[in-house]
Amino acid sequence: MGRVVAVTGANGYIGSHVVQILLDRGYHVRAGAREPHNTVRIGHLEEMGSRYPGQLEILSTDVLEIDDVRKLMSGCSDLIHTAATVMIRASDPQSKIVNPSLIGTQNVIAALKETPSVMTVVHTSSTAAIRPMRWENGATLTTDTWADDATIENNPYGLAKVLAEREIRKWHEEYGIQEGRVLRTLHPCMVFGPPLSKYHLRGSLTILMMLARRSIPAIIPMNINIVDVRDVGEAHVRALEMGENGGRYLVTSGSMWMKDVVRELRASYPDHKWPRLPIPYPLALIAAAFHPSASINWARTHLGTVLNWDSSPAETDLGMEWEEPRKSVVDTFGPIFDSEWL
Repeated sequence: MGRVVAVTGANGYIGSHVVQILLDRGYHVRAGAREPHNTVRIGHLEEMGSRYPGQLEILSTDVLEIDDVRKLMSGCSDLIHTAATVMIRASDPQSKIVNPSLIGTQNVIAALKETPSVMTVVHTSSTAAIRPMRWENGATLTTDTWADDATIENNPYGLAKVLAEREIRKWHEEYGIQEGRVLRTLHPCMVFGPPLSKYHLRGSLTILMMLARRSIPAIIPMNINIVDVRDVGEAHVRALEMGENGGRYLVTSGSMWMKDVVRELRASYPDHKWPRLPIPYPLALIAAAFHPSASINWARTHLGTVLNWDSSPAETDLGMEWEEPRKSVVDTFGPIFDSEWL
């Protein structure tokens, strides 16, 4: 049969693109997904399976349940761990944001210790594990940085990503290296590009969906770091085969101000009503404090500032080339409008 790759979060936005590329490359895939009988969540994976008969197995997998993780990984040669919650604010951030990443990764580690056949692990982290709460406007960050100032109060998503990555790196340093196992972590920024399911219209795509639904009625002064979901999927698959053992790789292509995002969307989809008026910085801060998908700390950090990322190691080690940010933005809405998902 050859190599069998286990993928957690396989029905998610990133995970689905990972599965599609793996199948295209001839890998056999064991796809772990919650609610495997939910057509909205799984239908696109089932369609992939019909196009690649015998290559795809879909398992009911909740990474918070250790037995599910053991079953998913049993007999596999590789693991791509994408499962996590993409949420920056919640009424109970410990259970809703931190635990899904941390406990899920701890269960993955426990299963790895029992599954010696898995020799390569690719772990999906985030720029949130690297980005501190404060930075100098125009700064460029590398993977030498950790978001060590993240707390449950000010940055629960960043905290979740830091804790989960440190856990899997500790396993690799204490056990994995001696056993000849490979670990690479990938750190995407805001992920845009074509969703494969209506289920994907959340998480990273939330901000674009808010623009499309006009729940952001005005254009806020925000510079958005962007990477294409197709590039993120490609980077995960390449990380199975190449790169530094223990390497951290930023997966980013560039950035756009929100006003430029809206301009591109208006030009490409002129029949849709997009926000037109800019909102001043002070009003944007106030609005963020009361918005369920934002927070005042998030707004102070992100509004009116530019932060750059050094993704050159992914270009050198993984051979990555990036889609232009504007194309990622525009291509997001092709499937959305074609399928009438709004």
